[in-house]
Amino acid sequence: MSYFKDWLGLAESQTKATFNQFWEEYCEAEKKIYTAVLADVTAPVAGTFAELVARFDVKPALFMGFLDGAEDSLTAPYGVALADVTDETALSFTVEPEKLYFNMLAADAEHLWSLPAWDGVLSSEKREEITAEFKRSRTVRKDKTPGRNDPCPCGSGLKYKKCCGKSA
Repeated sequence: MSYFKDWLGLAESQTKATFNQFWEEYCEAEKKIYTAVLADVTAPVAGTFAELVARFDVKPALFMGFLDGAEDSLTAPYGVALADVTDETALSFTVEPEKLYFNMLAADAEHLWSLPAWDGVLSSEKREEITAEFKRSRTVRKDKTPGRNDPCPCGSGLKYKKCCGKSA
């Protein structure tokens, strides 16, 4: 079985009784990895899968969860499908800090976007700007629908109720 399948199986097999413990363990692993990555965000993270698991001192399935979650925030992709990763698979990647911060907001991962390590990576003003951009991206604008006695938007000159609204 691959590490990716192990990760999916672990994530999907949680019950009400085990979910909180699993989530705490996974969040701690993520914090540990991201703190190390953000310490020198310009340096590529490189090594075999087994070396990186040992370097970050996390379980292989949890490290695979990190890789799965971080994939959209990388400037350089892994170069291999996550399902094909083995202990000997060489990985090298760098994160794009602004994109990573945005994606952490989108994932509602406060335990990650509130890490003190961000202070040395993005200024507080930049983080506020990214947060505002994230909030704007979630705003849904709904076009006003015409009332039954409004002119029809098709331009016929008729009231909406006598034209396009007749079938609505």
